Amino acid sequence: MKRKYFAAILSLGVALLVPTVSRSAEKPNLIYIMADDLGVGDVGVYGQKLLKTPRIDQLAAEGMKFSQHYSGSSLCAPTRSCLLTGTHTGHTRVRQNGDTPLLPDDVTFGEVLQQSGYVTGGIGKWGVGEENSTGAPWKQGFDFWFGYLDQSHAHYYYPDYLWKNDQQVKYPNNREKRTHYSHDLMTDEALGFIERSADGEKPFCLYLAYTLVHAALDVPEDAIAAWRGKIEETEPYGTPGGQHYRNQPEPHAAFAGMVSRLDRDVGRVVDLVDKLGLGENTLIIFTSDNGPTSAGGADPNFFDGNGPFRGIKFEFYEGGIRCPMIARWPGKIEAGSETDLISAHWDVLPTFAELAGGIIPDAVDGLSFVPTLLGNAAEQKQHDYLYWELASGGGQQAVRKGDWKAVRSNTRSSNKTKLELFNLAEDIGEASDIAAENPDIVADMKRLMTQARVAEQPDALYQPPVKKKKKAKAEPTTRQ
Repeated sequence: MKRKYFAAILSLGVALLVPTVSRSAEKPNLIYIMADDLGVGDVGVYGQKLLKTPRIDQLAAEGMKFSQHYSGSSLCAPTRSCLLTGTHTGHTRVRQNGDTPLLPDDVTFGEVLQQSGYVTGGIGKWGVGEENSTGAPWKQGFDFWFGYLDQSHAHYYYPDYLWKNDQQVKYPNNREKRTHYSHDLMTDEALGFIERSADGEKPFCLYLAYTLVHAALDVPEDAIAAWRGKIEETEPYGTPGGQHYRNQPEPHAAFAGMVSRLDRDVGRVVDLVDKLGLGENTLIIFTSDNGPTSAGGADPNFFDGNGPFRGIKFEFYEGGIRCPMIARWPGKIEAGSETDLISAHWDVLPTFAELAGGIIPDAVDGLSFVPTLLGNAAEQKQHDYLYWELASGGGQQAVRKGDWKAVRSNTRSSNKTKLELFNLAEDIGEASDIAAENPDIVADMKRLMTQARVAEQPDALYQPPVKKKKKAKAEPTTRQ
């Protein structure tokens, strides 16, 4: 549906279908906190033993833990595209890092909420459109933005600038002076947005896409000092100026400190909501964008970041795409509850739309999980299947249907393509490929892998990679 028509229909639908009611009675505030590269096994309530996440664990104690929630992708930008537009990677616009930005026809949950009377704020890492593109956050449904736009820029925690709306906020020589830590700046902006919005007449939505704990391993000294000598250390990572990510002499202490800082600031957001008396009218969701990474000196094996699952970031095994999700809404969500609902990031848009009294765009792949949140499991719609694809890594696809999971690798090389089949009910670690014993299931999975996607132009998933021509060596020149 074209955006201009969607906006007109949505405005009319809200006017006709939603009676005038008090803000507190019908439309909750929405806070969606997404960590970066935090594995499901990095969180205490999901089994972590070394790291400490007391505030995130408290969210689970006061709300609902999802045990089968999935990221939009195993990579940063496509995950955010899936989340924002309610579509999986077979349909969403951005399917790779550095891909095309979101376009005017793409409808985000920010726009749905704006049309439903919300004030919308986005803070953190964007990744689906830079400042001069159609995908910039202020063109995609967010009244306020603060943070990074460019994926690669977000690798630096002491940046020389960040974006506040469409203007750069500069921090001169910050990479050398290390005076402005981006995560702390984001938290301050998030708290400010909540305080400003609490005084308004409209409900608000805050999309807080933190960059912790993405590489580089870099955090202020106080966070490292809290773990120094308390955790087994490993070899230093890198050398000054010797690699893309910053060198880190204490990788384990740094990573632990990053997790602790993330956890601390999730708690600060919750505490402010409660202090302002907004708790019973605010849904807070915490999640991560994909599985843990081994980049930049990170050590998911040591920390057991993928828990009992196989795989990490960039892979479609469970460890690369299964992620934590916790939802808290006092008085609405049963404290200490847990659900095994199979859900994914693309379910967020329809969930927010239902809570806001808005209209869900026709093109979404997601299903609202509001019935599950409110304890009405019998009314919860179920996915027939979940689908993922990624052109990198030789081309990858995955489908989950019920307990069956298929992972297809090397799609860009016809003579190397392989499809593995697992039964997650019996093999949560995806250790035993049972494709040969189940030809009918394999055939159905292949059918879904074809059916689930709209090919991009060019179709990067199936076309063999273009070999770059070697540049001719320049003839040597003689200095005059």
